Order: sequence, then C-alpha cells, then structure tokens
Amino acid sequence: MQLKVYKSLWGMSGGTANFARIASAGFDGIESAVAEISDNDRFRSMLAEFGLGYIPLIYTEGNSPAEHLADFERLVSEASKFVASKIIAHFGRDLWSFDDQLRFFEKALRIEEQFGIPIAHETHRRRPLFSPMNTVNILKRLPTLKITADLSHWCCVTESMLEDHEEAIALVAKNAIHIHSRVGYENSPQVSDPRLPQWAGHVAKFEGWWKQIIAEATLRGDDVMSITPEYGPPSYQQTDPITGKPVADHWEICLWAKERIRKFEV
Repeated sequence: MQLKVYKSLWGMSGGTANFARIASAGFDGIESAVAEISDNDRFRSMLAEFGLGYIPLIYTEGNSPAEHLADFERLVSEASKFVASKIIAHFGRDLWSFDDQLRFFEKALRIEEQFGIPIAHETHRRRPLFSPMNTVNILKRLPTLKITADLSHWCCVTESMLEDHEEAIALVAKNAIHIHSRVGYENSPQVSDPRLPQWAGHVAKFEGWWKQIIAEATLRGDDVMSITPEYGPPSYQQTDPITGKPVADHWEICLWAKERIRKFEV
C-alpha cells in the first residue's frame, strides 16, 4: 500500500507560487475546489511542471434536492476535465428526509458510473453524512457508496471521541478511499495545535482510525491511499481573541502532519 499525501490549497495565498512550495515540501499533489480554478489550462500545466497529482473537490448548493443534483452533475463534469484518480464531494443537505438523501445518493452513484471516476462523499457537517448514526443507515442501504473520511466532524457533532460509534467507524473504514487527516476534539473539528502535548491522546486516537482505514484499503487490494492533512486557516483555526493572530502556523502544522503520515506502517 502506497500512501500519497496531498496539500489542500485552503488557506494558501499566492496563486501559482503555491505549486512550487508544495512540491518542494514533498507533497504528492494538490487538493482544491474545482470552482476556485480560474484557468484550467494554466492549472493543468502547473501540475505537470511540478509533478503534482490533483484531487478535485466539489461543493453542491441549491434550494432543493433537484438543484443540488444538477449542481453535482455539472461539477463532476468540470472535475472530469482534469486527470484525477478521484473526486471529493460535499453533496446534499443534512436537513433533507432520509428517503430524499437515499434517492440523492442513488443518483450520484449513477453519475459516478457515467463519468468513470470514483467519487468520495465526505463525512461533513451540513451534509447527509454529518453524523455517525445517519452515515451507518445510509451505508447499510448503499454499501457501494465511497467515502472521504473526516472524522473530526463527527467528534464535534457528537461531542465525543466516538466511544459509542465503533460500527460507524468500521463501516467508513471499509468504504473510505480518501482521508482528511485533521485532528479534532469534542468541541471543534480542529484542535489548536496537534503538536502540543495536551492533544497527544487525541492525535493517537485519530491516527488509530486512519490506520484502520488504510488497513481496510489494503485488504480490498487497493494500491494507493490518498491523505490530505486538511488543517484550516482562521477562522477555522483558533486565534488570539485580542489580536486575531492564529495560535499556530497553519503551514507548519500541515508539514508536521505529512511527516507523521509518512511514518505509518503499511
């Protein structure tokens, strides 16, 4: 099993200069939203110049399931114009009925088959996979649905370290094809600085989950697992309440996380 570590462009400024910085830091590729790419040709040429892979991220919006579905198909079509091993999707809404969510994902699976690119739906707040309970119910009905595992959201939603949700973690591990390796805690999807000793227990817990996901992918016979240490900038990251200054350096945390991932035994 080969682990490929991607750098999210979230919180990075400087345009194409980011490609050189990310490549020189030893990342395997870039993860970013398709909607935020202003020049597709330039973006592709920069990926090729610096030898970086790309994982597109799509977000659907709308006032109804039909509008979200139309947005999904349009964005998958846009993402398919890039050479990408998979697409990450923030798809649908948590407030829909369970039946609407199921119908939505059933149509998403047909669109995935049509375009021929694996689509990994993220366990994200505001979306149908926002909680371990809802995700279990969906995956039991749609066992071929692929997942981007970001368990930090579940910790925040359940105000726990998922002690009562082993079944949900096991199901996600079997279906995950991408990991957002951000450490969260009971009250937020992002700790202040995972390098600090007070978060060591949380880091160990999350790394155990990520290794469980990687082990399941190995059992499936997958050759590669992609991982993005998706630590966000302010206001996702905590800041000093007086100065507004971030409590830690976002880039340095992502580098630290990358090096820990490189040491995972697979």
